[in-house]
Amino acid sequence: MDPTRRRLALTLLASPLWSTALHAATPAPRQRSITEFGAIDDDATNDATVNTRAIQAAIDHVASQGGGTVVVPRGVFVSGALFLKPRVHLHLDQGAVLKCSTDMKHFPVRRTRIEGHFEDHFNPALINASGCDGLKISGEGTLDGAGRPVWDLFWKLRNAAPDKRNFPNLGVPRARLGLIERSRGVTIEGITFKDSQFWNLHLYDCRDVTVRNARFQVPDDYKQAPSTDGIDLDSCRDVTIEGCHFSVTDDCIAAKGSKGPHALEDRDSPPVEHIRVRNCVFRRGHSVMTLGSEATLVRDVVVEDCTATGVGNIAVLKLRPDTPQQYEDIHLRNLTLDSAGGAVISMQPWTQYVDLKGAAPPRSTVRNISLENIKGRFGTLGTIKPNPGQTEIGDILLKDIDVQLASEGFEVSGAGKLRLENVVVNGKPFSV
Repeated sequence: MDPTRRRLALTLLASPLWSTALHAATPAPRQRSITEFGAIDDDATNDATVNTRAIQAAIDHVASQGGGTVVVPRGVFVSGALFLKPRVHLHLDQGAVLKCSTDMKHFPVRRTRIEGHFEDHFNPALINASGCDGLKISGEGTLDGAGRPVWDLFWKLRNAAPDKRNFPNLGVPRARLGLIERSRGVTIEGITFKDSQFWNLHLYDCRDVTVRNARFQVPDDYKQAPSTDGIDLDSCRDVTIEGCHFSVTDDCIAAKGSKGPHALEDRDSPPVEHIRVRNCVFRRGHSVMTLGSEATLVRDVVVEDCTATGVGNIAVLKLRPDTPQQYEDIHLRNLTLDSAGGAVISMQPWTQYVDLKGAAPPRSTVRNISLENIKGRFGTLGTIKPNPGQTEIGDILLKDIDVQLASEGFEVSGAGKLRLENVVVNGKPFSV
């Protein structure tokens, strides 16, 4: 291009008219508010509207137009189960609350993935998405499970049961806040997950997921809201969790998969692998990171640059005697602790709801586990012990740890190649 024509082209590109024409040629993303389809903000009344039909109509309309974003504006909108569709995103404005109905007729039972298998008759979540590649759930609003009456019912029935320990988690109908399955390239950002009746965010068989700056919370005045896990990574790969805040009463983050003596043959349960958790705050919960209860292959997990205050444990590896498990390359590092109790590591048999189904006890392996650069105040270093005759434990490293502990005990048995390097407890070098 000669210099004169080149100058003319650059002049045109820089002109306001060209900029206007360019933006006009690029269609704006479709955004539709749920109020356009009849959703009503009236949760303050005694007979709140259940907006399931209106909100689903918004989702279906946006999908029929080729995709876009469904917006929940400021206000409290009660709903039953909603089903997102491919190319439909969800945005909750600041002050927006999408709240679960506590009437389970609005969550009709269906076949769903739960606790390591598919259950034919269990409730869906408030937000359900399957095969929704590129899904984005964003905003400064809240998904509210309205869980308190459901938790109260759970404990009432459990306390009345003849065998409380084996009262099933699924014995009370209740909804998760989010179930996203078989989706790639998912982003969840800014949302608050509050008072979930069951698990908060359940990711199943997903890949390339980012959960960023989200909050997961249970009221401080509720001692034990049952099964209120923050994030359940069920058979997922390549997941990043960053900048999140957890204050729940069960596992903050749990790696899950299949269970039972034939779990390795379960083609519906690929490994949990390539997980990164960073720059998170764990204020309350059973543990920072739990492997299990239902898990088979979990590998390449890194938790780093996090703060844990008030959680019960840091790393929990549940060893099921009825399931062949392989836990490897699990690393927690650069953690600051501030809690009066709990175990830094709890790796031991977990026997609740175990069923060998007549099979021989399977073999399991735990290897290349490390906890490094950990400081602060906690309860105890914890426990490392296998299912006798079943679990091979090796290559466990505790390095550069300086902690004030309520108890200096460290229960260790059946662990090969356990190394402690520069571990200081209550101001003194510590060894086993």
